[in-house]
Amino acid sequence: MDQPVITPIGILHGDIHSREDAPKFYSESDRRGILEIYPQYLEGLDGIMPGQTIVVLFWLHQAQRDVLKVYPRGDKSRGLRGVFATRSPMRPNPIAISELSVEAVDGNRVAVKGLDILDGSPIVDIKKKHS
Repeated sequence: MDQPVITPIGILHGDIHSREDAPKFYSESDRRGILEIYPQYLEGLDGIMPGQTIVVLFWLHQAQRDVLKVYPRGDKSRGLRGVFATRSPMRPNPIAISELSVEAVDGNRVAVKGLDILDGSPIVDIKKKHS
């Protein structure tokens, strides 16, 4: 079986530099940032407009990939759980999903609101949220 290959389509620029500084979930965040889409994927932004909500998949490049049990939200009183039963960034394939509000589109740069992802995270994909 062929191994999947994930090719980033861009990179996130934001002001979240540590996991401790990151909101626990995008719906709890007012943080803003820029999705910089690489030039070869620019045409894929056609139709993305301010006011829309987009679903963005990120590769959590700083996440541990060898942890299979975590305390949900770091709360030890809740007991250890398998990573697949949590939203922990630590997982074999550290892919994050965020719903972000589009504030502006300027060429290959998309200004968004609702970030809970670290600066410098690779962007794996973008999808328009079904309305």
